[in-house]
Amino acid sequence: MDALDVMANLPQVIPHYQPIFSADEHGVVGYEVLGRFQTETGPVSLGSFFHDETIPEEFRIEVDDVITKKALDYFLSLADQTLLIFLNRDANLLMLDRGESFLQLLLSYEAKGLALSRIVLEINEQHFKGDVDQLSHLLTYLRTYGVKVAVDNIAEHSIHLERIGVLSPDILKIDLRELRKTSVHQAYQEIVHSISLLARKIGATLLYEDIETSFQLQYAWRHGGRYYQGYYLAKPAPEVVPRDLLKDLLRQECHRFIQQEKKKLETLYQIAEQFQQRISTLLGKYKKAADFNELISLLAGELDDVCFRIYVCDEDGFQQSGNMFKRGGRWELEPQYYMKNWSWRPYFLENIIRMRSRRRGILSDLYTDIETGETIRTYSYPIDERHYLFIDLSYSYLFEHDAHY
Repeated sequence: MDALDVMANLPQVIPHYQPIFSADEHGVVGYEVLGRFQTETGPVSLGSFFHDETIPEEFRIEVDDVITKKALDYFLSLADQTLLIFLNRDANLLMLDRGESFLQLLLSYEAKGLALSRIVLEINEQHFKGDVDQLSHLLTYLRTYGVKVAVDNIAEHSIHLERIGVLSPDILKIDLRELRKTSVHQAYQEIVHSISLLARKIGATLLYEDIETSFQLQYAWRHGGRYYQGYYLAKPAPEVVPRDLLKDLLRQECHRFIQQEKKKLETLYQIAEQFQQRISTLLGKYKKAADFNELISLLAGELDDVCFRIYVCDEDGFQQSGNMFKRGGRWELEPQYYMKNWSWRPYFLENIIRMRSRRRGILSDLYTDIETGETIRTYSYPIDERHYLFIDLSYSYLFEHDAHY
């Protein structure tokens, strides 16, 4: 888009509004304000205009202000004065005057009756070239006026997660476009999991955007999303939609998600119960094994249909056996793993205490095995008060028993 055409025709610069839906109310909680340029053939996105750094900074700031003023005037005219208003700003442009012009614009609307607690400042952190600590100070200052902060597209640049922690945003926006690329599916899920843990640590809400299918909506729901946005729900439009536009649809979808999740959890519970009985019986059968290496060798023959690795650790995570590892359909003892320590693994010691106190085995979450690269689960079981059996279940077994997701 030609920048001079835009600047010469500012009345044709208009805002569009894309609804954001909430998981708790199943209604519209707010809108992202998006820039459009009205042409003879219809509105055209101004995204390329704002992302083009060859366009003078003052041009981009002026157009941003035009869109913001028109949007805020519109929201002030609505009967519903509780909707959140997501305003996109380039962090580099924002820092030119330490956010002063942006704040003054907001304050001028506060004087007209707009509660600044409705404003969500949305920034794309990975494009910021300045001092992240200075940006953090600005965002903290804006929060004193009630403004909330959202950071956009963080799943695409997970290397910046430590900077996200410094900014401590109120909302983390995760783009689900990557979920459609099967080649990065597993790696992407690991990144999203890390982001969800970060959000919990810093007290941020997760907003999933670019939702274009029911599958993506379910993924967002399953992975801690409170807010949802995308063409599957509603496209950007020049006017707002009824708050309850999709309430029935979202309730139906949510009910379906809940039923599927409960079925999955029941399946995992049944698998854990079956292993509890099976391992208990096998340990009773082989209680006279000379040592742990002999025990895991005997167990390997009995568990050939379910797993590919078996070993024993003590309560501090030191391996008390080698590994029984299934390679090319044959079991091999790998003695070099004796006395390796695994206490550094996430949840290892926590699970040891759980097993010791409950005297029951535990089926782990899905994770990627370091050595094989496979998606697996581990079943662990207390042999006695000091020793614990670990059985790595194969992906083929998990897939066969619907425990692979």
